[in-house]
Amino acid sequence: HPSCNIVHASILVRLSLSGTSCPLELSPPRVVVRFGDSFSANCTSSSDQTEGMGWESPFGGVDFTQGVSSLPFKIDSVPEWKMEPICYVNFRDGDQCTEVLPVTVYKMPDSASLKNVRTVEEGRQFAIQCDVVNVAPARNLSVVWHKGNKILSSQTFEESSPSPVSKSSVLTLTAHRDDDGAEIWCEAKLNLWPKEQGPPPVRSENLEMTVGSKISLNCTAKGNPVPSYHWQFPNFTQVWYRSHDVNHPILTPSSKFPGVYICTASNSQGTVTKYFIITKAPRKFLAVLCLFKSLFWDLRLILCKKLSHLSQEIKQSSQQ
Repeated sequence: HPSCNIVHASILVRLSLSGTSCPLELSPPRVVVRFGDSFSANCTSSSDQTEGMGWESPFGGVDFTQGVSSLPFKIDSVPEWKMEPICYVNFRDGDQCTEVLPVTVYKMPDSASLKNVRTVEEGRQFAIQCDVVNVAPARNLSVVWHKGNKILSSQTFEESSPSPVSKSSVLTLTAHRDDDGAEIWCEAKLNLWPKEQGPPPVRSENLEMTVGSKISLNCTAKGNPVPSYHWQFPNFTQVWYRSHDVNHPILTPSSKFPGVYICTASNSQGTVTKYFIITKAPRKFLAVLCLFKSLFWDLRLILCKKLSHLSQEIKQSSQQ
């Protein structure tokens, strides 16, 4: 067996007759191979005192071969995630030296996907998670975050296991109005090859950001005695607003909850009701239509409040 021909690992040394470094050359000097694929390498001794050579490996090992100064090593299908084939040479005086062939066994991720995708509010901080599934070796993994044609950040991982694992990267941003409509995605790549070489990165789906502006619904009324207020919300927002103070003239709802908001102002002398209808509008602005019915107080009619201004071109286009 080839293991009988190599000195025990604890006393492996690089020696030659002249006491210089081990005269072995590996070609290629290192191997990057996909799990299950084949690879081959060659070990060459430059010493004229070579008695013979061999390869020590649990898979594909080559028995000690006398009278050669070059010896190939080949595996048809890589069966393990960690491999360290060792080429050794025996000299005529009984000395031996060895050279380890570095082998990196890799697997590209099954997928990269985004989580925590939702509408975000302008000025608020939010997080998006990129999940990378079954990648090896994770110590060579980079998750790169993109927004449009810009790279936002890149994350690497400390991982000792050579076999496939799943990893997650979290991107934290603050939502800006200009981000509305921007596309964000992540890509997972293995840093095992020179630039532009190796398999392409695994890319997630694109997230088109929806940034909602803050809305202020003003139901302030004047009266004597000072009026009290009661708000009614769209049915599906009842739970969300349960903890909010509804006896207040101004409400700042979330723009992700469109619908009819009803404000009632009342005192001992009467009652007035104002309706706020929040609807989804074309990107970059949100229209808020405010209607009211007045009994005793002169409340100002607000027809439409735009949270961002339309450009002149859009105005002209809408008139046509």
